[in-house]
Amino acid sequence: MKTKPVVVGITGGIGSGKSTVAKVFSLLGVPVYEADSRAKWIIIQNQELKREIIALLGSEAYLPDGSYNRAWVASQVFGQPALLQKLNALVHPAVRKDAQDWVIQHQDVPYVLYEAALLKGAGDGNLCDKMISVIAPIDLRVKRVKLRDNRTEEEIRAIIERQLPDAERIKFSDWLIQNDDKTPVIPQILQIHQSLLK
Repeated sequence: MKTKPVVVGITGGIGSGKSTVAKVFSLLGVPVYEADSRAKWIIIQNQELKREIIALLGSEAYLPDGSYNRAWVASQVFGQPALLQKLNALVHPAVRKDAQDWVIQHQDVPYVLYEAALLKGAGDGNLCDKMISVIAPIDLRVKRVKLRDNRTEEEIRAIIERQLPDAERIKFSDWLIQNDDKTPVIPQILQIHQSLLK
């Protein structure tokens, strides 16, 4: 009988380097579910979800070519927590179902990674059995995001303010990866990988 692989959540604030760390795990042969990019795909491909989003926000939520009008939607929900909550209540269950199906397809591996920015403790309304948090100093995170994205320092710091603080992440994590440009990251990843293969 096939058993479900261990689902390991990997999270971290903007600029922490969680996506880079997840890529290293994938190079070790670990399947990685990228919740944010999958959500973008599902919002366009899942016809039922599309209808629900249009019913909530109006037809402007999608462009004439069928693509998601992300900037317009963001402008509608910005500063309207109740509306954002309703939108998330549509999107999150669809992503969760997609992730569950994906986990079932990977029953032949010891563990899989579930990468998402918004993750709380394992089992806290998510599919995760264990949790890894990627931690980095805030100033370094700001510097990384400025190099990567076309955002101002103020915008980046505002995003960081809205995200879960590292002190909270540390409380619910089974493992921490220090990505501070001083501590080598690969040995930390290999240590976690080995303990998950046992």
